[in-house]
Amino acid sequence: MSRILTNNSAMVALQTLKSVNNNLSKTQDMISTGKEIGKAKDNSAIWAISKVMESDVSGFKAVSKSLALGESTVAVASAGAEQITDILKDIKERIVTATGENVDHAKITAEIAEMTAQVNGIIEASQFNGTNLLKADVDGNGATNLTVTSSIDRSGSSGVTRADITVASADFETALDLSDIDVSTSGDADNSIALIEAHIQTAVNGAAALGASAKRISDQGDFVSKLTDAMKSGIGALVDADMEETSARLQALQVQQQLSTQSLSIANQAPQALLSLFRG
Repeated sequence: MSRILTNNSAMVALQTLKSVNNNLSKTQDMISTGKEIGKAKDNSAIWAISKVMESDVSGFKAVSKSLALGESTVAVASAGAEQITDILKDIKERIVTATGENVDHAKITAEIAEMTAQVNGIIEASQFNGTNLLKADVDGNGATNLTVTSSIDRSGSSGVTRADITVASADFETALDLSDIDVSTSGDADNSIALIEAHIQTAVNGAAALGASAKRISDQGDFVSKLTDAMKSGIGALVDADMEETSARLQALQVQQQLSTQSLSIANQAPQALLSLFRG
């Protein structure tokens, strides 16, 4: 039955065209943004998950910077500790020489004094951004260690906690007091051999501890970098559009749009056919 006031075919064609246009608009938006889920209305659950993960990625970027700063600070102290160890070995050589009877103890004493000043100078200079892990007061405010933010840990919906790596001061300022070294006589030099050996062991232990901390921070930095990449990949899997599939869908929707437009045009012409019934 044909009607003039109500054109059911046109209404169906119009609804189809609207649906095709909506899908076409969404597909074009996906192509322009590269995202299948770019707004909460697209998929509220997935959008919420992606935003939480994006906030964690931002947090891990800050963690990476903290680890890089910590690694540099420890590396400077470690280099200083290794250099001091080498100087202490040279001092030991001078002490052993001073145990002889026919040596110039005054000159050896002066030489060791210069080396001792060099050790103290290295201790003072082994700082990075105001933090010195070879001194008793690490930051000038009474701290005895360096705290490096190493991670942000999320546990379910209970929130985020921070994890740290603590690097203790080697405190060469206190532990390496070379004022006990005396080579004024052969006997004094002989007594100083055990003392310098103890100082060398202290320096070796401190350098080893700093090296271990530097390795841990470096490894954590590599892990955080890989973790950040994995999280970015996970976010992409959730919200990014499959561009090949989207491109194919766009072409199909463009054809559907043309066909729907033609169908609507044909449906709108149907009432005109009724006029032929009234022609004589």
